[in-house]
Amino acid sequence: MNRRADYLVTEEEISLTRGPSGLGFNIIGRTDQQYVSNDSSIFISHIKENRAVALDGWLQEGDKICSVNGRDLKNLLHQDAIDLFRNAGYAVSMRVQHRLQVQNGTSLWYYHNCGAGAFALTMVATWAFTRYQQYL
Repeated sequence: MNRRADYLVTEEEISLTRGPSGLGFNIIGRTDQQYVSNDSSIFISHIKENRAVALDGWLQEGDKICSVNGRDLKNLLHQDAIDLFRNAGYAVSMRVQHRLQVQNGTSLWYYHNCGAGAFALTMVATWAFTRYQQYL
């Protein structure tokens, strides 16, 4: 059986409060050592247990970090990205992208702070997509 795998990309703004031991994640990727071919973006490579990001629960390993406190991370060297995170302050705002796999009519949706209307719309869209995927 031939399986088709597609991906949905969602983007959101996440606010974190830095803990006493930092934000609690490692990064990979940058202009000097790309993690994804032809993409010099920064990705989360590891989330440390019981730290700010792990306790918040909304970021996952593999998420792409687009900006920190409004500063675009594109085309940064690794050390510059690390310095940006270290000097981001106590309240940190990040724009991130999540890559979600859709396979064999099953879709995985990731949502954060959605109201009831947004949740209902997401569920209807998921149902419609899985129902009519064969016609696409």
